[in-house]
Amino acid sequence: MPPSAHRAAGHSGPGLLSAGCRRRPSRLVDVPHRHDKRREQANPVGTLRAVQHPEQADRDAAVRDRLAAHLQGLIDGSDAWTQRKRDELAGSLRDKPGLRRFLRRTKTGLLRTDRAAVAREAHLDGKWLLRTNDGTLATADLAAACKQLIAVERGWRDMKGALRLRPVYHYREDRIRAHVQLCWLALLLIRVIEVAACDTWRNIRSELDRMHLVTLATPDGQVAQRSVTTPGQQAILQALTLTGPPLFFDFTTQAGTGP
Repeated sequence: MPPSAHRAAGHSGPGLLSAGCRRRPSRLVDVPHRHDKRREQANPVGTLRAVQHPEQADRDAAVRDRLAAHLQGLIDGSDAWTQRKRDELAGSLRDKPGLRRFLRRTKTGLLRTDRAAVAREAHLDGKWLLRTNDGTLATADLAAACKQLIAVERGWRDMKGALRLRPVYHYREDRIRAHVQLCWLALLLIRVIEVAACDTWRNIRSELDRMHLVTLATPDGQVAQRSVTTPGQQAILQALTLTGPPLFFDFTTQAGTGP
């Protein structure tokens, strides 16, 4: 059975999988816990090992503090509201689990920040459960195996999603093969870019999408000019050893206005 990773309850995000550059060694540490032999025997699919990522723990704490502060700002002064208005605010948080899990209602219907829930979640900061049937693996090796497994699964999602591997509207075998090979080459290019830039393709694409080409029209003609390269775009291009596109493109002058 391949190893798998499970995020601690109450948290979300790819902390174990994409924290920093992929070439950086794992910084997971074992979480001390009381050994329960009966629990291991009752789990026929493998054993669970609790680990913690220190950097992810810091990020989880920062996110939780921002959520709690935002919730406190929403409910400040709510004691003077009508019961219906307080119910409306509580109902508006139903589709916002990040805020809803920290909201508490008193016996009289007042809104409060659930400090006990905040304290309980603090114990889960940066923690993961790694499942495996090989108890001889070290923590770093087990974490690397989980990363490799999820990288493969993410590759299939990218192939079927962003790269449009399926559906295939071809009938000839050679065209189907060409379609699959082009998608595979595109995925390989994405992974090469991610490794070189030490970032995810989503962040890289979002940063590069901010580069625009604007056409400026004047009485003497028109010119296409690229937007100024941002520091983030410069860092990506430098990591990929690429030069930026030209600042100016085709010039078009009106008849009789040229030199």
